[in-house]
Amino acid sequence: MARVSSITRVLQIIEAVSAAQRALSPLDLSEILDIPKPTMHRLIQQLQEEGFVRVDLNGTIVPASRTRHMAIHLWQSQQVAIQRHAILQKLVDKIGETCGMAVPYYVNMVYTDRVACPSALQVYMPTDSTAPMWCTAAGKVYLSTLPKEERASLIKHLPLTAITPATLTEVGALNQSIDQTANQQYGVSDEEYIEQTVSVAVAINDTQGRYIGSLYTTAPKMRKSLADLVSFVPDMHKAAKDICEGFFESA
Repeated sequence: MARVSSITRVLQIIEAVSAAQRALSPLDLSEILDIPKPTMHRLIQQLQEEGFVRVDLNGTIVPASRTRHMAIHLWQSQQVAIQRHAILQKLVDKIGETCGMAVPYYVNMVYTDRVACPSALQVYMPTDSTAPMWCTAAGKVYLSTLPKEERASLIKHLPLTAITPATLTEVGALNQSIDQTANQQYGVSDEEYIEQTVSVAVAINDTQGRYIGSLYTTAPKMRKSLADLVSFVPDMHKAAKDICEGFFESA
C-alpha cells in the first residue's frame, strides 16, 4: 500500500469536515479516512491550533475560521465572482430590487455578494456584514436545510432577540416558519429584521444538492410587497442554479 503523506491526510480531514452533512467525531473521521486514531487526534490538534477546525460543545469536529475564510476567498475569486455578479445583475434588472448572497457563519449570515438596485431608496446590506439567521430570509433558508435534530440543537442556542416588533422570538413560531420555508422552497422575512422591509431568499445548492448559500432579494415595503417579491421566486431559483453551474464549471 502506498504511503499517504501527512499533507494529504490533513487535506482529507479538512475536506471531510467541510463536506459532512453532520458534525463528525474524531472516531468518525478515523474510520471514514482510514487513519489510525492516535494519528487522527494529533492531526486534529494541529488543525485546531492553526484555526482550520474546532471542537464544538458535543466534542465533534467542525470547520473553524481559516477554513471558512478559505472557502469564502475561493468563492470570491475573480473569475467566479465576475460571472456571479453578472447573474445577480440580470436578476436585479428583472426584479428591480437589490439582490445578493449570504452564507452561514456561526449564528449569523454573512453577506458575500450584493448588486444594488438603481433606486436611491434601497436597503443597504454591505458585503462582509452580518445579520442574525433567525430573522432573515437567507437565514431561514439555511435553517430549513438542516436535519431536524441539528436544527433544534442550533435554535436552542440562538438568542432569538427581537430585532423589530415582527421578529419571531418563540421557538415554536420560528420552527413553523422554517418548516414552511422547507415546504415552499423559499424563505421570507416580513419586517422581521428591518422595519418596513421585506425579503425573499432561495437556496443555492451544489451539484449534489447540498446547501452552500442563500440567494436573496430585499425591498422597502413602500415599493414592493412581500407577494411582489415572492412572484420572482422562479427567477431566483433559475439564478441560483446558474450560480452553482458557473462555480463548479470554473472550479
